[in-house]
Amino acid sequence: MLTNARLSSAPEGADDALRTTDLLSRIDAWSEEMGFADWGVARLQLEQDHERLDAWLARGLHGDLAYMARHGDKRREPGKLHEGTLSVLSFRMDYMAQNRRAALADLADPAQAYISRYALGRDYHKVMRGRLKKLAERLATFIGPFGYRVFTDSAPVLERALARNAGLGWIGKNTNLLTREGGSLFFLGEIFTDLALPEATASARDHCGSCTRCMRLCPTDAFVEPYVLDARRCISYLTIELKTAIPEELRPLIGNRVFGCDDCQLVCPWNRYAGLTKEQDFAPRHGLDKAQLLELFELPAEAFLRLTEGSALRRIGYEQWLRNLAVGLGNAPANPDVLRALAERREHPSPLVREHVTWALQRQMEKRAAQGGAPGT
Repeated sequence: MLTNARLSSAPEGADDALRTTDLLSRIDAWSEEMGFADWGVARLQLEQDHERLDAWLARGLHGDLAYMARHGDKRREPGKLHEGTLSVLSFRMDYMAQNRRAALADLADPAQAYISRYALGRDYHKVMRGRLKKLAERLATFIGPFGYRVFTDSAPVLERALARNAGLGWIGKNTNLLTREGGSLFFLGEIFTDLALPEATASARDHCGSCTRCMRLCPTDAFVEPYVLDARRCISYLTIELKTAIPEELRPLIGNRVFGCDDCQLVCPWNRYAGLTKEQDFAPRHGLDKAQLLELFELPAEAFLRLTEGSALRRIGYEQWLRNLAVGLGNAPANPDVLRALAERREHPSPLVREHVTWALQRQMEKRAAQGGAPGT
């Protein structure tokens, strides 16, 4: 029930229950209008989730993600992240612009650069944050000014736990939030507010059952047990979060994945029901859904900056981009053009790039020799 004094601007004569129903129905309509697939009001009890996070950190499974160990009190108690928070509204927005079969076909082409489907369009942080702010502003026009703050993967927020508590789905064995209606191919965002709204009464039941496809088919065997991911082996971590050299024993397992990894989602049976997004902002840009490893590797820094403007790809920077592409080229079929391109970057000023180029060159020469070609460049 709405208890915030600012709700006095709701229709005169309506009791609290009617005003609550009216407001929730309006949020429902506005969220659909703004492209959100679902939303709910989260229960704020997160103690057990934080205990699991602490246990995960204690095992060192977070790798270099030092920020995960900071601001624990703010993750545990949303009111400490935004003072006065009484309710958290959780929203999801679908992002998949192509069906699973098309994504799997792209992944199966070893000469193609596979970029996680969420990163092919406009940076989701900007899209989601903008929509959430617009929704909050519309809410303010209805009830009057109120306190709020919006988040989307941008602060110490247990987003999946809050979404689960809002009734949007369950946290699956692959650690993603899953829904029976839409799989897991969506973004999450929140509005922390000082409005006291009726919370979801229960979380969705876990429907993973005995299925372990996500765990069995992970290229780097990153799941140590159901619901527990070793980030240090996760390809998304290795290609995005890790700023140093990728462990050599994991490089062959990365294949052609140069930014993120979708495997544990693409093989999930529930993603058969994932709908395609209607958001043009999430449509692939610059042909990145079909780009070849070689053409991307040959781009100069200026072209990389143009290509990634307004994209989540920009966050890894040009040096890390070349590192990832070098690994992909090392895993690609033997090709004299690939050998030439790698050789041209053998003396790159970055030690990080040089190391991975040297590794890729060796891999390419070994493949060429195995085919009976000249081993050198």
